Amino acid sequence: MVAARAFSCLLLLAAAPALAAGQDCKPDPLKGEQLYLRGGMNGWGVLPEYAFRYSCHAWYLNVDLTGRAEFKISDATWRSSSTYGSPANAPGNLLRESQPYRAANGEAPGGANNLSFPFSGQHTVKLVLEGGVPHVTIGPLSFAAPAAPTVREPVALGLRFDSRSLAHKRPFGAQPAGTPLTFSVAAKPGVTRLTLVLEKRRVEGPEDVIDYAEVARVPLVRQGGHWQASHAFAEPAIYGYYFEAEIGGKTYLYQNNAKSVYWTRERGANGPGQVVMAPADRKGVRRFRHTSYARDFRVPAWAKDAVYYYIFPERFRNGDRGNDPKVGVTLYQDKPVEVHASWLDKPYRPGAGDGSDQWGSNDFFGGDIAGIIEKLDYIAGLGANTLYMTPLFKAASNHKYDTADYRQIDPAFGRNEDFKRLVDEAAKRGIRVLPDASFNHSGSDSLYFDRFGKYGTDGAFRGGKINPASPYASWYRFKPEESDPNKQYAGWTGVPDLPELDKSSPAYRRFAGEITRLWLGQGTAGWRMDVAPWVPDDFWREWRKTVKDMNPDAIAVAETWFDASKYFLGDTFDSTMNYIFRNTALDYASGIRAGAIYHNIELIRESYPPQAFYALMNVLSTHDVARSLHYLGHTEGASAQEIALAKQRYRLAIFFQMTFPGAPVIYYGDEVGMTGGDDPLNRMAYPWSDQGGMPDESMLAFVKQMTALRKQHAILRHGSIGAPLHLDDNVIVLARKDGKREALTATNNATVSRTVTVRLPSGFTARRFADALDASAATVGADGKLTLTLAPLSGRLLVAP
Repeated sequence: MVAARAFSCLLLLAAAPALAAGQDCKPDPLKGEQLYLRGGMNGWGVLPEYAFRYSCHAWYLNVDLTGRAEFKISDATWRSSSTYGSPANAPGNLLRESQPYRAANGEAPGGANNLSFPFSGQHTVKLVLEGGVPHVTIGPLSFAAPAAPTVREPVALGLRFDSRSLAHKRPFGAQPAGTPLTFSVAAKPGVTRLTLVLEKRRVEGPEDVIDYAEVARVPLVRQGGHWQASHAFAEPAIYGYYFEAEIGGKTYLYQNNAKSVYWTRERGANGPGQVVMAPADRKGVRRFRHTSYARDFRVPAWAKDAVYYYIFPERFRNGDRGNDPKVGVTLYQDKPVEVHASWLDKPYRPGAGDGSDQWGSNDFFGGDIAGIIEKLDYIAGLGANTLYMTPLFKAASNHKYDTADYRQIDPAFGRNEDFKRLVDEAAKRGIRVLPDASFNHSGSDSLYFDRFGKYGTDGAFRGGKINPASPYASWYRFKPEESDPNKQYAGWTGVPDLPELDKSSPAYRRFAGEITRLWLGQGTAGWRMDVAPWVPDDFWREWRKTVKDMNPDAIAVAETWFDASKYFLGDTFDSTMNYIFRNTALDYASGIRAGAIYHNIELIRESYPPQAFYALMNVLSTHDVARSLHYLGHTEGASAQEIALAKQRYRLAIFFQMTFPGAPVIYYGDEVGMTGGDDPLNRMAYPWSDQGGMPDESMLAFVKQMTALRKQHAILRHGSIGAPLHLDDNVIVLARKDGKREALTATNNATVSRTVTVRLPSGFTARRFADALDASAATVGADGKLTLTLAPLSGRLLVAP
């Protein structure tokens, strides 16, 4: 449900700038309150390395970043008065290099939205309060960062280990528990001792807690120019490891690198590491990470063949005007609703000056289940075979994550019978249906909580008062000592509309199991679970058993944004919405250097069990982030040339998505060129031509071509994949093999043609390939090399006959 964007980064501790003679310094207006850069790079958390430093009249932070980012500047508690972001009525949130951006704090009308900036190297982030008005500037690095201690010992510098190289760790990647692993470190003469330090990793919540507990220390044995050790992890878990070396009487560590992974708090992307002096406190050590999963971990076989069509139901199609919300009749909690007269209106944004009221998520267009059924042939014709929809259960808002009744379809969407008809009609067209729910929180306006006293049942907070006699009282945690009703219970992320459910309550767990079985019984293909990290792991273990006991072929999908390895041990989830893939693909398509970001893909290839890796929901757009075309430059006010360029970049992203392992996801309307910034502009209504819309038929034809290509060539869905055959600033070449079938995919994000030469990997026997898009031929030379020319912002699929 969260809206944010992430990037690859390495932070540099900022030193205070030199002051010009006579410069007038001012005392800290926040009186020492610590501010942080909080965004996707750290899970929106509070980390010391992202702390600003106040000097003279401004706050400073040096960063070394790659990729477009969304973030805010805030204190540790998200206090409104010291949270700085984009004003609600701003035409855009994108900062330009070295140009001050007038921001807003959380107390401004509409609050403070995310800021965005296309980082491309070392920068200084600066915040100034001018007369109480915040201005944020991001420009070239302007501070001299203090030098970090460096290792100069040549023997220590000669240590080599690459977790993705079979010469250093085998077998490759995630492995079933009990599999013997061999670790091998290359070293020059002069190493006295090498020890493999093994630890068990613990992650709680949305990475609120990340820690390690040592489980073993294994001596490595010297064998020529390598030191070697073997170990088998007996239990499914995520393990951390690093190497401790004694050289010349001093202790060094060979640890993970400092690369960041999109959305992930812990730095280090595996692959080659780096040597450091052993610190007194090992908490800051960057561990390599290894996934040990259950031997009986099974993912539904159909998942790797899925192409998802992803719908926000309220904005897809109005098929029954008789169930539309009505002004003066329908209520949003205890407030009026707003109903758009035109299907092509922009969604309302409180505080944006668009004439709407002060509340969010209470404006409606009339999309419903009847509209989805009406367009099932369209969805099938697009090439999708799995339909994922955000929640359909009864709820007050337009997004429906504030569930009022888990047993009932929202009346504005239809009836329970309509949902069953949707599942049945979809099945006739070979389409599975995947529903969505949040078991982390309910709505405050719900059968179970009933804050507004609208239900004839005994809600746990009926009429705004704690009700200990309620049958739902144990589902929530209350604070009767508080006088303010908003503080008498915990709202998810502090939002009173979304009271957190007590996932340890036996009564609630029984209910969640009942709901899981109820809708699986309607013929659905599984579940997508909202905000999975906020729910305890033991809840998900129990829930997975419920799912699989009822239908072993049902899929369990988590909403996680960060490295989701912990969910792929075989006891919770099968798949996740792959935001790491999203950011890599879009940043690559936007022109970011491929070599600077591809480590994100390599990390998940190494860390995720193959059955999960091939079932990932590879998204490009979602209802929680700006649409892909907006991200790539099709923003409000963009010129025709800028829009055309953004669309070509988007075609490149689609090509990469459709030819990569995992299940591609098409967010409704992306296939016809829809754009839109952050919520709610990413949730605009589909531009049907019979409603006055102008769908991009050329983009639609391209998407259909790509889904047909994926269906035609099973190697794209099932074929093995290794490290890139070629990776530079612009070009990525990947080899795929499925039995005797062989293929290559190549992409170029440059605005000019590129020609590269690659050597085919060991085991490839083909000497001639045909381009699946234009039927042109490519021949392998006698030396085993193949030369490829790639047009600007495009890709090629070469398939062996």
